[in-house]
Amino acid sequence: MTEFRSPDQEMQRFRRRVVVALLFILSCFAVLAGRFYYLQVVRHEYFHTRAEDNRIALLPVVPNRGTIADRNGKLLARNYAAYTLEINPSQVRRLDETIDALSAIIDIQPRDRTRFRKILEESRNFESVPIRTRLTDEEVARFVAERYRFPGVEVQARLFRDYPLGAVASHMIGYIGRINDRDLQRIEERGETANYRGTDHIGKSGLELSYEAELHGTTGFEQVEVNAGGRAVRLLDRQAALPGNDLELTLDIELQQVAERAFGDRRGALVAIEPNTGGVLALVSMPTFDPNLFVDGISTKDWQGLNDSPDLPLLNRAIYSAYPPGSTFKPFMALAGLAAGKRTIEQRVPDPGYFVYGGHRFMDHKARGTVDLHESIVVSSNTYYYQLANDLGIDGIASFMRQFGFGERSGIDVPGEAEGVLPSPEWKRERFRKPEQQRWYGGETISVGIGQGYNAYTPLQLANAMAIMVNGGRVFRPHVVRHVVNPRDGTRRAVESEPIRQIPLNPKHVAAVRRAMVEVNKTGTGARAFAGAPYEVGGKTGTAQVFSLRGQRYEEGKVAERLRDHSLFVAFAPAEAPTIALAVLVENGGFGSQSAAPIARQVIDFHLLGRKQDDPAPEDAAGAESQ
Repeated sequence: MTEFRSPDQEMQRFRRRVVVALLFILSCFAVLAGRFYYLQVVRHEYFHTRAEDNRIALLPVVPNRGTIADRNGKLLARNYAAYTLEINPSQVRRLDETIDALSAIIDIQPRDRTRFRKILEESRNFESVPIRTRLTDEEVARFVAERYRFPGVEVQARLFRDYPLGAVASHMIGYIGRINDRDLQRIEERGETANYRGTDHIGKSGLELSYEAELHGTTGFEQVEVNAGGRAVRLLDRQAALPGNDLELTLDIELQQVAERAFGDRRGALVAIEPNTGGVLALVSMPTFDPNLFVDGISTKDWQGLNDSPDLPLLNRAIYSAYPPGSTFKPFMALAGLAAGKRTIEQRVPDPGYFVYGGHRFMDHKARGTVDLHESIVVSSNTYYYQLANDLGIDGIASFMRQFGFGERSGIDVPGEAEGVLPSPEWKRERFRKPEQQRWYGGETISVGIGQGYNAYTPLQLANAMAIMVNGGRVFRPHVVRHVVNPRDGTRRAVESEPIRQIPLNPKHVAAVRRAMVEVNKTGTGARAFAGAPYEVGGKTGTAQVFSLRGQRYEEGKVAERLRDHSLFVAFAPAEAPTIALAVLVENGGFGSQSAAPIARQVIDFHLLGRKQDDPAPEDAAGAESQ
């Protein structure tokens, strides 16, 4: 018998199903509505910001780097705009194939590939890396026509640093280079990460390094609306970058060029200072190098050529290399003897051509009977200063010389300055480990008195000490920058040129030493170099041993070139009111009158007369000063 379902029961069952389905649908809508409310109301600000970030890109605007000019406005470091072909490694799958394809459109040399690989190793993966710089307009046009083939490759307009005089004054000016990991760490430590966004280069040496904070400027930004492909649609807002400050130097670049030419192919250094301000007029280290090589990343070949050269062109000899001062130390020893009361200006002392101490005979090159202070400087008597050193003692010498900046950094605004060595018992105890090496011996004091022994000073220290002597004992901090100039409003901030301390020198003592130094260039060891000069100039020649002769006679022609004595000369001019004090060192140049003094003559001629004299004939070695 067939069972029939009740219509009422079926209807009730259907209605229950409809209610359940309706409740399920309503629940889903409730969940969606809740989710919509959460996203649109509760998290509105968050997602609005995210959406804006996707729509708006914040791009850094790199500031113009400040320029560097000499005291007469001659530009030594400047900027210029050029196009660069850059690859973003994170957006390029087959890097080598892409570069090969690009080379069919734009000339890419092996050195460009080598530099690209080197920069790529130092860069973060999301940064664009230049494969070619300084593109011509024609090269830019060829690439733009086929840009669609190269995703991740762009042509960018960049500012480049340029040093128009090339190798001139390069050790002082320095150079910039691409930012590496060490630079990034220093930037982060200073809390300047935001200010270096978009910046690829930073000062690496010289003034470019020491004045980086002034030269860099302040980074700006642009708010740009972008499409889904990341391309700019329109500019929404812009905060302009503030250019870096310009540097105006105390340096006279023409004087610098005269000095560098005077050295020729010889190694050495020259520092010239304004005695009344501490401003550096010339700072020469030879040989030199072209800083433009470093701007785009120096090639391996160029780097090896500089780094492996036996002449060490990257070494700043003017402020870093320390040398025995030789007889240029004697004018300061004379002042020390007068100040300590160990000598008087007129006092004559025996000069038999040697001095005996502890059974050892310290030799001079000539016996003179007796000499006074004036003659001791003019003829460069070693015996006079052997005796004086013994009378003063090492502590007396060290305490007096320290006042002139010997053995300590001057604080010049060019980085890399060395302390030098002002010998003393305390220095020796710190320098050596073994007790027998730490002991100070009296015989060592005798050698210190003539600028030998442990004495070692930079050309900067010698020039600065000479400037202090001739300005009456006022100690300035040597500086190369005279003004920091704001390019926006032209305001100039002077670098401090007030004396930092005063040495209590007796004017009569200083005058006596200065008279003797003037006579050096009239009838003494510097006479040949300054023959016919239409001005009076004070000076002192010096010769510094490179190695010990061990009692043998020095014969220059029989000694290897790099083992010959160093040639030194210190000077001031004009004698009555000095406007320049300088120190010259020629490595392995022999007697001071032979190499260093003629260079000083050319520099002083140009400084006082505005012209360059021909090199005087070198003085015969037989008439030169003692070591």
